Amino acid sequence: MSPPTAAPPAPQPDTPSPLARAGSRVASARMPTYAITGLLVVTVAATAMLQSGFFTAYGLSSTFATILPLATIAVAQTIIVLSGGIDLSIGTIVTLSSAVTVVLMEGDNARLPLAIAAGVAAGAACGLVNGLIVAVLRLQPIVATFATSFMFGGAALLVLPSPGGSASPVLTETYRMVLALIIPVPALLLLILWLVWRILRAHRVGQYLYAVGGSAAASYTSAVPVTRVRVLAYTLGGTVAALAGVALLADSGSGDPFIGNELTLGSIAALVIGGTRLRGGAGGAGGAILGAIVLSLIQGLVFFAGIPTDARELVYGGIMIAAIALAGLLTAGGPRQPGRTA
Repeated sequence: MSPPTAAPPAPQPDTPSPLARAGSRVASARMPTYAITGLLVVTVAATAMLQSGFFTAYGLSSTFATILPLATIAVAQTIIVLSGGIDLSIGTIVTLSSAVTVVLMEGDNARLPLAIAAGVAAGAACGLVNGLIVAVLRLQPIVATFATSFMFGGAALLVLPSPGGSASPVLTETYRMVLALIIPVPALLLLILWLVWRILRAHRVGQYLYAVGGSAAASYTSAVPVTRVRVLAYTLGGTVAALAGVALLADSGSGDPFIGNELTLGSIAALVIGGTRLRGGAGGAGGAILGAIVLSLIQGLVFFAGIPTDARELVYGGIMIAAIALAGLLTAGGPRQPGRTA
């Protein structure tokens, strides 16, 4: 009797080569960058077609003066979201900081440093309050910050009951300056903001933000001070949001107790378009800045396209939804590990 023959081995699926796997990882990691860059190119091209003076010194200065406040508050929101939180009061923090600054400034150049310092301190204090409520009292971030938004908005009305006050001439004139005939000051400030973010991201604090947002439990077992990191994230977010209030004041030249309230949802939309995940742990301020630029340009497109005033908000909202959906589709196969986008 002949011995039984062994069954032939089952065919193994083709395994990709190391080079193919490396290429796939690179493409996956860069997908959010490709997505937002593609949206940016499209919106810039469309804006240049509809706005003939877009690339002039005046056109660039006006555009970046509008972009900077939204980009700054988007960076503030990104810092908080990366740590696993969210801040629905961030728009009212901008408003309160702007109100404090303009009331103390009173159009006097000599009061400018003290007024800005007080406005930034107000934003940091608001962020600290949010951080303590969320991280120490362990309330849900979306509910807690929704409640504090009424507190901060009410405080802004107490400080500045009605629109008024004036920014110092030095602040408004500097904000509208163009350096080297083509570089607007707001664009330079936006670059500085991004560079500061890169420094923070490379620091241990930045690494902690990603770690806590990625997994708070794993971070705790790795001796990461989770509570302190979350409090710090909200405090930093409030501080950066206060700078957005100063930018709005410099752009408008006068105070308004409601000036930043509408920026909250814009900050969230900008960071989502830029590739930051709302569950935390992945993304970056660079993408949020690009997302804010895209949103601002889309708003300008709606205006320059000649759409009737009554329909502008509807059209802008529809285009925003399309941009967010497109960014989500393009980044669906994006990075699964934290810290892969700018």
